[in-house]
Amino acid sequence: MKKIAVLGSTGSIGMQTLDVISRQPDNYQVIGLAAGNNVSLLLEQARKFRPEWVSAATKELADQISSQVPAGVRVVYGEAGLTEIAGHSGADYVVCALVGSLGLTSTLAAIEAGADIGLANKESLVTAGHLVMQRAKDKGIAILPVDSEHSAIFQCLNGENPRTVKRIMLTASGGSFRDRTREQLNNVTVEDALKHPNWSMGAKITIDSATMANKGLEVIEAHWLFGLPYDQIDVVIHPESIVHSMVEFIDTSVIAQLGNPDMRVPIQYALSYPERTPSPASSLDLLKQATLNFREMDFKRYPCLRLAYDAGRLGGTATTVFNAANEIAVSRFLKGEITFLTIETIIERVLSSHTATMLPSLEAILETDAWARREASSLQ
Repeated sequence: MKKIAVLGSTGSIGMQTLDVISRQPDNYQVIGLAAGNNVSLLLEQARKFRPEWVSAATKELADQISSQVPAGVRVVYGEAGLTEIAGHSGADYVVCALVGSLGLTSTLAAIEAGADIGLANKESLVTAGHLVMQRAKDKGIAILPVDSEHSAIFQCLNGENPRTVKRIMLTASGGSFRDRTREQLNNVTVEDALKHPNWSMGAKITIDSATMANKGLEVIEAHWLFGLPYDQIDVVIHPESIVHSMVEFIDTSVIAQLGNPDMRVPIQYALSYPERTPSPASSLDLLKQATLNFREMDFKRYPCLRLAYDAGRLGGTATTVFNAANEIAVSRFLKGEITFLTIETIIERVLSSHTATMLPSLEAILETDAWARREASSLQ
């Protein structure tokens, strides 16, 4: 039985992870749950799964729930609480479903503790891919992708010789505004941007999908997960979100992973690997689906994706800056401080004012992250 800690348990991925776990109680035991401000849901989860640890965002929230959790549950809080659950809870598998760069230190803590990682926090690899992957290799830790696109690539590559890969193709839904021109984006609202056509996700990821910054983060993550140069990582728009990604090999064969858009499938595969177990998701009926459409990526239409490729090719702290500037810009858009198109402007301006450091230390990464956030907060 796997002892599992779920970081980001009240978010979309965290809740679906717990749904998968609840259907297979003989296979998994929840050891730790970490959430942010949604302590009412965290309490529900704690009472259902009775973990040994729970973590809330702040001391005030931790104090609020400490008398309400089941007996014997230890309550911690903040980034220190995340790190404690990741590194000291006794979990042998940590699902990192946190949104943003907050997941980096807890991911590293889990690796140091010898826990395998189910990674849904792409920012950990975007900001510090060289540190995370090298440390995982040194410790013999498996990093299993939870994102549907990376899970698809992982499955397509299973048993294949990496030297025979010609390219990988990440699919993108196109987001909330995939059928709008750039001119039609000038006055879009937050409410418009949050209406994703295919998925139910958190606000930050939904906005990232609309700008294609999310796909840019996935490109950088794929570079680290699969050890491929950026010239071998392509992105295509696939509105139906049925083909989750593809791999082309040197003999021109293309292997794809297909399925209905249900995040419980890649979550479950990451938890059960190398085994496959029955899924609650509905089976794909290609006869009912009838057609699958693909469009070439337009980097002028989606400049955030171009900026991600640029940052990735430059390397070092450039990807840290891309991620941090994007996080701040999206937060400001959600608060109504800036327009939708200003998100990409802020990212580009912060990147252009940064001189990248190659192979940065964790300290340098954290300093760069803080600098980029200050810069992005001050721009209009």
